[in-house]
Amino acid sequence: MAARQPASMEEVVVTPRLSTRLANFQASQALEAAGIHPLLARLWAARGVCHPGETLLAWGALIPPGQLTHIQRAAGILADAIHARKRLLIVADYDCDGATACAVGMRALRSMGAVVDFLVPNRFETGYGLSPAVVELALRHPAGKPDILVTVDNGIASVDGVHAATLAGIDVVITDHHLPGDILPQALAIVNPNQPGCGFPSKNLAGVGVIFYLMLALRAELRQRGVYPKDGGPRLDNLADLVALGTVADVVKLDANNRVLVTQGLQKMRAGRMQPGVRALFAVAGREPRQASGFDLGFALGPRINAAGRLADMSIGINCLITDDEGQALELARQLDGMNQERRGIETTMREEALAAIEASSPTIGASVCVYHPEWHQGVVGLVASRLKETYWRPTLAFARSDSGELRGSGRSIPDVHLRDVLDLVSKRYPGIILKFGGHAMAAGLTLREEAYGAFIGGFDAAVIELSGKASFDPVIETDGSLESGYANAEVAGLLQQQVWGAGFPAPIFRDTFHVRQQRLLKDKHLKLNLERGNQRFDAIWFNHADMLPEYADVAYRLDQNVWNGMVSAQLIIEYACAPAS
Repeated sequence: MAARQPASMEEVVVTPRLSTRLANFQASQALEAAGIHPLLARLWAARGVCHPGETLLAWGALIPPGQLTHIQRAAGILADAIHARKRLLIVADYDCDGATACAVGMRALRSMGAVVDFLVPNRFETGYGLSPAVVELALRHPAGKPDILVTVDNGIASVDGVHAATLAGIDVVITDHHLPGDILPQALAIVNPNQPGCGFPSKNLAGVGVIFYLMLALRAELRQRGVYPKDGGPRLDNLADLVALGTVADVVKLDANNRVLVTQGLQKMRAGRMQPGVRALFAVAGREPRQASGFDLGFALGPRINAAGRLADMSIGINCLITDDEGQALELARQLDGMNQERRGIETTMREEALAAIEASSPTIGASVCVYHPEWHQGVVGLVASRLKETYWRPTLAFARSDSGELRGSGRSIPDVHLRDVLDLVSKRYPGIILKFGGHAMAAGLTLREEAYGAFIGGFDAAVIELSGKASFDPVIETDGSLESGYANAEVAGLLQQQVWGAGFPAPIFRDTFHVRQQRLLKDKHLKLNLERGNQRFDAIWFNHADMLPEYADVAYRLDQNVWNGMVSAQLIIEYACAPAS
């Protein structure tokens, strides 16, 4: 194992800095005047919501599909293919967004009479996206040689793969949401809000959102052709649970359009109307669909789907989401749950090995963290990078050795450092050291020659410092300021839980000074407290924190509901606390 990090290890204490979001009183007043709860009006306005129309979460508020470039062309191609009984093959990605996107495509296309099957690349064999190797697999697919490949959550960078498909006599329709490169593939149609010239107002659709939009356009095309009556055809809103799951799990920004998609999906789940596989995932995760939240999708269901792509074959996850057999769905969900438990064990071992290596290899740490072990699992290095990033608050890369002897790395970053730009700078400063790389600001992947690892980590650290202008970083916890005492109750906690929060639209964190009346440790690692503010007392808990607080504390917290013996009360989940500034 090798690890690289120059601050004394003893000095690497991540101390968050508390800040308060800028309020927008004018927008808040406009929202409140429209009948929105005063606290929600304040919170939404601080997150950029300016008009009451942006708070509408019914289907009618969805941006129409027609503004997506090529969507009419793609819909026409698929409608022709359905009429001619051509074979369609969906090429998916091996994460939760790709799996749900594949399930949406499979269910919608089959409901509209298409002959369709799917193929998902193996992370360890063919890698990401529609590559020439995946085209070879498509040619040998058990369902027969496809006439058209439809990519979901991938394809915008598949120049060589599309060319290989064309040479093999297979047409390609691309649906994707990732940023394009300098050259676009020569596909029949590309539906991607982030391609050059696309005027779709929301650039934040997940892969599952893009294919859902194409299915809406296809149904509209079939209505126009007289296949369905004006308002006829399959009920595509019944796929909202899958769209919500993939959107939340892919951590795309929850702009107004995505909040419509996620809200509609959560409403379906809470009403008990969901795919058998989604219901089964709730069951094995021990979560209650009637109280479904974004947290459930991102931290309970999503990781179980992702476990298949990390450790085995994502087709298990896809089959769980497309089966209508409740028993089969539950069996597949149990397999996914078992894989997720295995993934947790592998991740814990790798993280402990990484922490030990960092501390043993050097008394200092630089602007970045890199770790490598030849026996680590390729599918889990990204999760280890994420954990180490949180521990040291540095951009972090974790590497494992691939079967070909190259190093496969996955990285996670912090807001101060654009990870893909750093890798781009390293690749230009050290030509040939990085075999390939890709990603975006907060996450990226790369492949290195093993013998280049030592040179790479020095170049990576230098590039982080050059682009950020910093050699050390501290996280900022952005709060919504004080919580009005009249809203510090269980009813408002429930109201907040019903809302859609997530990437780019963070759940509220409040900040107040409390008198610490009581505190004790739970299980030697969680701090349980009784806090007082004015005439109100609250139970509070700070998970994974064992140090006692002073008598008075400046506390950043989330308002939560605590249900005990049928009684519902407000409790505070502490994000950070310290002595008040004097």
